[in-house]
Amino acid sequence: MLNYINLSMRIDAFLEQSPMFAVSRAARRFDTLAGRAMAADKLNFLEGLTLAALFFDEPTPVKPSQLAETFSTTRGNVSHCVSSLEAKGLLQRVIDPADARSYLLGLTAAGRRTAMRVIKALDKLQAEFEQEAGKDALHEALATLRQIEKVAEKK
Repeated sequence: MLNYINLSMRIDAFLEQSPMFAVSRAARRFDTLAGRAMAADKLNFLEGLTLAALFFDEPTPVKPSQLAETFSTTRGNVSHCVSSLEAKGLLQRVIDPADARSYLLGLTAAGRRTAMRVIKALDKLQAEFEQEAGKDALHEALATLRQIEKVAEKK
């Protein structure tokens, strides 16, 4: 038992100083928080972001590859997300008239209503973060995270 306690104390010290662990832990907590904020609509964070992106880009249709690039995720993740949102009746796919090999995404009427609720929930979370941490502190934290992300991209 003593060895376990010593190991735990050593890993705790390491994790306390690890930006990778802090970002990973924060991401898991944010996913949970976003999930709770969108629970009424049975959406996960990526689904909510997708609806918000389509809402803000209306009336211009969006390609799934654009979403993958914008959200820094894989096309596979976006494909699963699109399939789920389509099954929920929140978006529709239309074959791209300029390239029949791809398709464009647009919101349904129900998707627009849901997107507005998602945007409201995300705005509320942002306001709470700003109130708790302060706008300047959040701005600095984002700048630091972007610097760390650039370092990670180089590796």
